[in-house]
Amino acid sequence: MVKFNSTARLMAMTALVVFHQGLAMAQMPAQQPDAKSFKLGKLDIVALHDAQFVKPNDGKTFGLDHSPAEVGDVLKAAGAPTDAITLSVDALLVKSKTSVVLIDTGVGGALQDSLAKAGVKPGDVNEILITHSHPDHIGGLVKDGKLAFPNATIRMSDVEWNFAKSNEGVADIVKVIAGHVKPFKAGAQVAPGIISVALKGHTPGHVGYQIKSGKERLFDIGDTVHSSILSLVKPDWAVAFDGDKPEAEQNRATTLAALAKDHEMIFAPHFPFPGVGYIEKDGDHFKWAPSE
Repeated sequence: MVKFNSTARLMAMTALVVFHQGLAMAQMPAQQPDAKSFKLGKLDIVALHDAQFVKPNDGKTFGLDHSPAEVGDVLKAAGAPTDAITLSVDALLVKSKTSVVLIDTGVGGALQDSLAKAGVKPGDVNEILITHSHPDHIGGLVKDGKLAFPNATIRMSDVEWNFAKSNEGVADIVKVIAGHVKPFKAGAQVAPGIISVALKGHTPGHVGYQIKSGKERLFDIGDTVHSSILSLVKPDWAVAFDGDKPEAEQNRATTLAALAKDHEMIFAPHFPFPGVGYIEKDGDHFKWAPSE
């Protein structure tokens, strides 16, 4: 398998980031803010809507080794339109008595207004945890060329930070945030009750975040999955967003199987808002069960 540290891999990942950057910029207008709150033990959790984008079913994003007709059949069986795939872009807020933690920041679409609906000001956020450095997850870190969350420490895995610094596609963001980033080793506890979890394949240092309070848990799985239909019915189908596709497919299958077995509540930032629910086994594949 080609490793992430090869020149070819880095070039491919750079091209992918540039692709995400163009996609993110195209999604800025007319996004509707939304915030959904719930309790997790003693924690207050808020799912925050930032944006959404629609990708045509043209064989360039989902099911790369399969025809649009095959992808359309999967969508049709789920009662979804067969000509396009709609993905949400969302973030997660974790509030305790001592901290306000934001996980990912979207593209910077409706996030600030969604935070306002949740009663949170940008200056209230003191920790930002990043799953990975694609622009639809870090774009909201910067507003008008300045830090969008001036009092927050920004945290991402050390591998991902090194990757971000090497990519021209996010150079403008990196320049603004560089003095405020505190990297960590995947697997470390990064905030009270929050542990990082390596989820390989999407980007070099992609992680999720396991949130615990008492006996209750919520797992932000980042971009392990994208479509609530295709990623679950066909987890072994290649996705253009993934940098190391074989490794991402292996991680997706392993993670989904574990989530279905454990019936663990998850947050999936690209699933239909608010993106909170459960992965369930459905024959030889999986299905999405949104939480009430």
